[in-house]
Amino acid sequence: MRSFDPRLVGALECQTWVSYYRHEWFSFLFAAVRLVRHTFGMSWLRTVLGAWWVLRANQRWAPFPDNRPDAARDYMRRFYSLVARAHHATFDVDEAARLEVGWWRAHRDVQRGPNPEDSAGYEALVVALQALYAHVYAVPAEAVRLAAAERAQATTLSDEWVSAGVDPGSELVPRERAALVRSYAALLAAVHRP
Repeated sequence: MRSFDPRLVGALECQTWVSYYRHEWFSFLFAAVRLVRHTFGMSWLRTVLGAWWVLRANQRWAPFPDNRPDAARDYMRRFYSLVARAHHATFDVDEAARLEVGWWRAHRDVQRGPNPEDSAGYEALVVALQALYAHVYAVPAEAVRLAAAERAQATTLSDEWVSAGVDPGSELVPRERAALVRSYAALLAAVHRP
């Protein structure tokens, strides 16, 4: 979980986001298996189970406005329990799940709010991502600010792509992928900073 290829992980996360917004759940699961494997380095059994729980969490979160955040948090708690056990990590899995769904909520507030250009909403998203990274990787929030900001930028590009009609061939997809790669590169640097 502290040794991953940012280019590969960023590209895989971009695939999951494209699949999510196109409601292509089989494609989402396939990309999520690879994403979980390459990000967290767990056994194949834990990887497949973890990817399944990530899929189920996203399916519970996806409907708007009738989503089920409590169910999404429960699935993410199961996911983070797997990660913690695999890496003998001591982070609080309930808090990790709360923070994960918390950044989803912050993103939805920006995405569905009256003014997607609102800088306060964007800052809340960055802060939510910082809190998640800081908690799971046990680093100061300031250390993961750049990683959070790049991921938030990727959500902005993703939102533009969704508004434009979710064309997988859009020029916005490579830009989103690049922002995610930069995010994971910054995260990797932060977790290895002395």
